[in-house]
Amino acid sequence: MAETLYIPATADRAELYKSLVPQMEALLEGETDLIANLANVSAALREAFGFFWVGFYLKKDQQLVLGPFQGPIACTRISFDRGVCGACYTRKETIIVPDVEQFPGHIACSSASKSEIVLPVFAPDGSVAMVLDVDSDQLNDFSTADAQGLGEVVKLVERLL
Repeated sequence: MAETLYIPATADRAELYKSLVPQMEALLEGETDLIANLANVSAALREAFGFFWVGFYLKKDQQLVLGPFQGPIACTRISFDRGVCGACYTRKETIIVPDVEQFPGHIACSSASKSEIVLPVFAPDGSVAMVLDVDSDQLNDFSTADAQGLGEVVKLVERLL
């Protein structure tokens, strides 16, 4: 298991994801505990990119429940019909929000959050098992490079399910 990440000095996020994904794969290799793996994924993403908040919301019963994360305290439970996480779960697609104040029904867990990207994590049966939620304290901080790079991270997580 890796104990440190190599984070290249680059301003290009696509290149950073290319470097990070194989390291994350090595980090997860051989560990079977889902919660431990989700915690390390969250920590690696926050360490590599300095995102304001990174974490997972897991589907439990009829809502999303806070899982492993890195950052300030967060909302504990989110209904499927609320916020960006609920919309991602319901639509089963990645959602990029350049300005959270403009997203109808946004849940303000922290007023410091300005933009957000949320990706669905699919179980083997095709249902959404959880979502990966990443917040920034900068407006318009996420792009297709993030959707693609985080999509690769999600594929690693899906292999654990």
